[in-house]
This record gives sequence, C-alpha cells and structure tokens, in this order.
Amino acid sequence: MANNLFLAFWNVENLFDLETAERSEKLRKILGNDLKGWNEEVLGSKLKQLAMVIRSLNNGAGPDFLGVCEVENQRVLEKLVEQIAADGGRNYAIAHADTSDNRGIDVAFLYDPQIASVPPGAIFQHWIVKRFATREIFQVNFRVDGKLLTLIGNHWPSRTAGQYESEPYRLTAAETLSYWLERIQEEHGKETPIVVMGDFNDEPFNRSLCEYALSVNDRQRVINGSNPYLLNLMWPLLGAGKGSHMFEGQWNLLDQILVSRGIVNGKSGWHVAGEAQIEAVSLMKYPRKPGPRRFGLSPAERDLEGFSDHYPVSVVLER
Repeated sequence: MANNLFLAFWNVENLFDLETAERSEKLRKILGNDLKGWNEEVLGSKLKQLAMVIRSLNNGAGPDFLGVCEVENQRVLEKLVEQIAADGGRNYAIAHADTSDNRGIDVAFLYDPQIASVPPGAIFQHWIVKRFATREIFQVNFRVDGKLLTLIGNHWPSRTAGQYESEPYRLTAAETLSYWLERIQEEHGKETPIVVMGDFNDEPFNRSLCEYALSVNDRQRVINGSNPYLLNLMWPLLGAGKGSHMFEGQWNLLDQILVSRGIVNGKSGWHVAGEAQIEAVSLMKYPRKPGPRRFGLSPAERDLEGFSDHYPVSVVLER
C-alpha cells in the first residue's frame, strides 16, 4: 500500500519526434524548418536531459506520477520512458491519447504501474477550439490500491497572440475544466480525490483560474462551498516571488497544481503533505543568468545541454 504519492507536472518544451517521422502535410507546414536536423543524436540529447531531471525528483527516486505536456506522440513518450529506465530510473507506464492540437503536441501521464493502474475506459480528453484545435485537457481515472484517484493534466491556449487577445480561449478551457469537476463529483462523489495540474498559460490570480476554474486560495471556501472549488497550491510560491517560467526577465507561475475538496478536508483518504514545490532549479540553471535552461527546438536556438523553458512543479499526497 502506498502511503505517500509524489506527483509532478512538467512542460518538457517541444519533445518532437524525428524530423523524418511520419506527419501530416499540414503539420509539416506549420513546423516549417524548426525540426531541420532534429535527428537521432539531437533527440537522444533531449531525452537524456529530460530523464536526468525526472530521475532527480522525489529525492532521486523519481515521481510516482508525472504529467507532461508538449509531447508529439506515443513514440517519443516510449523513448523517454526507455531513457529513464536505461539511466537507472523507474520503469514507467504511459497514459496518453493523440489530440488534434495545431502544433501536434499532447498532454500525457507517466506513472509507476506498481503503484497505480488505468482501467479500460478511464481516459478522457478535450481540446479547445479557436478555428482549429489548440491545447488539451486530459483526465485519467487512476486506481491506487483499488481506489479512485483522478488526475487532470492541462495545457491551456498560449499567450502568443497577446495575453488579453488570447484570454477568451483560456476562459473556455477553464469553464470546461470546472464542468468536468462537477461531472466527476456527480458520478463518483463530492469527496473524490482530484488533482488538477498543468501549464495554464495564466497566473493563479488571472480570471481564467479564479473566476472560471473556481480556483481559490481559501481552504474553507473549497470545503464549504456549493460549487466545485479547487485549492490552488501555488499561492505561497507566488507570494514568495517565485516562478516556474521566465519571460522577458520576469518570473511567471504558469505551472500550477490544484486539489479538490476531498483532498483539502482529507475525507478522500488523501491530504496534501507540506507545500507545492518548484523543482530542479539548481539542476536546470544557466551558468550566468536566471531562469530554466532551454533546450530549444529550431537549429538557431538549440542548446544540447539545456532542458526546457519551464521548471517542473510537484506536490506530495499523504494518507
């Protein structure tokens, strides 16, 4: 029986398959020359760097569950899992489903099959549409010791078109997430343990999280509220001025972990131990500047000693 669960989420930044991999003509045009020279050697370096960080989590034991985003397909996830194991890490299983994201990138979970299982029909997905499909909400109803633990991975539409110009799409994602939570609680009970994690491309205080996803910094509101509120575990980190991503010299806390009522009040059998953390900061740092060291994608920006433009975030659940 698992008495503690270490959960993490990481935007692994453009984990694409080889340049020569089979893709639709539409996707090839969108990616352009970004994958030029993205060969076995380059992909191998990317996988090794990612595996190094993943193995470092949980005091070197690796996470029990890891949500990831910006992965192209099942093949690269299998290669990542193989790399982790080859470097001395755990043997992970994969929960994944292809989406129609315009750049061909998905959300997935790696999990330890000795701790959790995924029954048939336990995977659900939805992508937000703005003329074309973009980004994803991905739910997996795991079983841990025979009992339900629902994880929902998120990668919400980006701010590329501008924070406020693109905000309606994140509001739609947030509203969808809140509806999912309501349906989960209707079907499985209000105390169902639900962990929502992801790269939301918004801060904890933005409207999408606060008003539409019903994510708050108030335990009593989560416990006593009639709506499916979530406790956003990132507020202490935000108050300390920390971030998971840097843009134009400013820290952002776009990567977040939120938990449901049944975890906040402990009636699900799980509660949060300690506080959420930003991980691998010292491992992923540049030699002489702040922020996570990027691996990059296009030939001009690649750094084979880099990792990702986001740090992982984590939380521990305890019985």
